[in-house]
This record gives sequence, C-alpha cells and structure tokens, in this order.
Amino acid sequence: MARHRTVRAVVTGGAGFVGSHLCERLLEQGGEVVCVDNFSTGRPGNVRRLRDVPGFRLVEADVTGPLPDTGPVDTVFHLASAASPADYLRLPEETLEAGSLGTRTALRLARRYGARMVLASTSEVYGDPLQYPQHEGYWGNVNPIGPRSVYDEAKRYAEALTMVYHRTFGTDVAIARIFNCYGPRMRPDDGRAVPTFIAQALAGEPITVTGDGLQTRSICYVDDTVRGLLALAGSGATGPVNIGSAEELSMLRLAELVRRLADSASPIVHVGRPADDPRFRRPDLRLAEEVLDWRPTVRMEDGLRRTIDWFLTAPAESTPRPAVPAARGGEPAAG
Repeated sequence: MARHRTVRAVVTGGAGFVGSHLCERLLEQGGEVVCVDNFSTGRPGNVRRLRDVPGFRLVEADVTGPLPDTGPVDTVFHLASAASPADYLRLPEETLEAGSLGTRTALRLARRYGARMVLASTSEVYGDPLQYPQHEGYWGNVNPIGPRSVYDEAKRYAEALTMVYHRTFGTDVAIARIFNCYGPRMRPDDGRAVPTFIAQALAGEPITVTGDGLQTRSICYVDDTVRGLLALAGSGATGPVNIGSAEELSMLRLAELVRRLADSASPIVHVGRPADDPRFRRPDLRLAEEVLDWRPTVRMEDGLRRTIDWFLTAPAESTPRPAVPAARGGEPAAG
C-alpha cells in the first residue's frame, strides 16, 4: 500500500528523456510539477506541449547552484545528469557536479519542505559486475579513474549523500537504480545502443556494434521505468531498488532485432569496444516485485516498434541528425 502521495513535485532534469515522461505522467495523475532543467542535454521540445497544462511550471536553472523558489513541494525527483556516454564524456566535470552538488541541492530542497526525495541512480553503480544477476546488496566492480567514472562515481556519491541526509536529518528518501531505459524522445546522437541502432537502420547506414557484440543488456521501456519511479515514490521504501527488465539480450541480437523491425537493409559492422564496457547487465527484480508490486509489462518488440515509430514521425528539432557515433552498449538513461 502506498505511504506517500505526490501532489506537487519538483523534477530536476525534467526536460530530459525520462524526466519529460515523468512530468507528463505526474500531470496526468492530477499533480502539479515544477520542471527544472538547464538544457545541457534536455530538450525544450520535450516539454513544449506541457507548458499550457494547468499545474506545470518550467524553470530554466542549473541544479548545481541555488534554485529559484519552487514553493512547497511534497516530492523531489532528482534526475538531472548527463546519462549517455557521448554526453558525460563531453561534460565530465558537469556530470560529477550534477551527482554531487546537484544531489545536495535536491536533498536540501526536500529537507526544507519535508518532502520525499527520489534519486534516479543507475545500474552503472555495479560497474562491470562480477555477480549475476545484480541485486541491490552487490557493491559493484567499478574503475574509479576510467573514462566512465565521471558518471559511475557521480551516481555512487549521490547514493552515499542521499543516505547521509536520511541518517543525519531524517530526510525521507528513496534510491532507484535504473537499468537501460529506452523509448521515444531519446536523441539519435547520444551514443546509446537503441537510438543509435534505430537512427542508423532508418538512414540505411551501417549499424555499428562494438566488439564482438556478445556483451548483454536488459532494456526497459520508458513507460515501465516511469511506473517504477512512481511506485517507489509512493512507497515507504528507501532502497536502493532496481528498476529495469529481466529480459536480457546481446548487443548483436539487439542490432538484428532493430534492423528487422525497421525493415532496414543496413549491414551490421563491428567497431572497437570502449574502455570498461560491462560484459553483461541484468537486474535482480525480486525486491521491486516484493516491495513495490512492480514489474515491466511492455514487451521488448512492442517497445522497440513504438520507439521506431516515434523516430519516423518526431519533429526535426527533437531528433537532430549529425553523424551517428558507434553505440556504447546501451547505458542507462536518467533524464
């Protein structure tokens, strides 16, 4: 049974991929939403249609600094962060600051108003896991100085700081570890596997699979991910709780599936595999099922079809089309 009701929420990174879907769902449920974004990776177009919805307010601000007064809120969802390899490698210092200073800003806001703070963490905290599948008690296998560390360690620090506020100040918190979310509003140039493969397949370009393509991921459609975040927000659980799909497949199989669903003749080519790219990734979802009564419901093929359809019909501003980089294996998205 839910123990917390969201009436007025702040969503940091609310104009991002996951954040915009979360804002939409909160408004559909009759809530009010203050969407905070500095548009370093988020898109104004993602929330344009929400601007005329009663109860929606857009604040352009950087969460690493002081925020304008949001007024009283009962839930803070902290999603602000670069989440794709192309973005966090382009913005390494900003990514670390979003996980540290930005998380502190979100926690201070929650503490000020006695709100519940939901941290969108990531499966990247497990690194290149030595345990399979990954459950929440696993401490991970992370390279703290590798190129991916700016994202991995930012989220690990964010989790630690969240628990400091919980233990020291009694702040009501919850930590979600998001596994490989995908769906409409992903940018084709962000370097993650699903949008990269789709953009290449639709353009008739070679589909670039890193390494031998046998590294695995489990991908979760954005609607299911948002349901998981809302279930966690409405629960009394502190977490961390894995939010993802147990349906696992190799990157080569994903490329083949996207090519078929897009009715594309693109060849599949293999390119170099990036440093510290995890060999496999699949969440243990028993805690989410037990505590949140949550599990993903959208079949992979259905989710991929919806995403492909969106890429075919989305406004040009939502899907800029520079040269598509090689996919990085499908890192998670958190806004």
